[in-house]
Amino acid sequence: AIVVHGEEITRFDDTRWDTVLSKPEIVFARTSPQQKLEIVERFQQMGAIIAMTGDGVNDSPALRRADIGVGMGKNGSDVAREAADIILLDDNFASIVTGIKEGRTLFDNLKKTIAYTLAHLWPEILPVCMTFLLGMPLGLSPLLVLCIDLYSELPPAISMAFEPAELDIMLRGPRDPVKGRLMTYPLLAYAYLEAGFIEAGFCLLAYFMVF
Repeated sequence: AIVVHGEEITRFDDTRWDTVLSKPEIVFARTSPQQKLEIVERFQQMGAIIAMTGDGVNDSPALRRADIGVGMGKNGSDVAREAADIILLDDNFASIVTGIKEGRTLFDNLKKTIAYTLAHLWPEILPVCMTFLLGMPLGLSPLLVLCIDLYSELPPAISMAFEPAELDIMLRGPRDPVKGRLMTYPLLAYAYLEAGFIEAGFCLLAYFMVF
């Protein structure tokens, strides 16, 4: 760990910045608004996701520059609240941890809901394709497809929004802004090529047994 005073920062060069920022725990003390802004920019150049907290006018440049600016709702200035992305209504830093956990849980549950919803595509399309291409009897009528979409798909998909958080959710690092999107190629591959084919296989098995 290292403690850096604001007066030292004025004499920093690139080599010194790299040395300081390589430490696992850093405390910057008595820094000016310009130095706070430079600290945020230096971390961002390293590829880090920066959350900045502040309550005063001097914090507003760094709050606006950070990836996530967190302002204080009770004792914060109007300028700091305007520059922030998130406002803590209770001025309690523990609320940040709670907010991160809730946000990650919501993101995970949305991905589960999307994967579940997309996976039913193959079981609905294959019977229609078999009817047109192979002349097989129609396995799903339009009314049955509508019943599947309305009654056996929506309630389970909605219920996934209330799933509890995974045990390791707070042990993960920040998501990559580019690769960590809600809709990704691995998610589509799982929904269409893995879960979708498994569902379609069992549906066709049931269809052929009855047929």
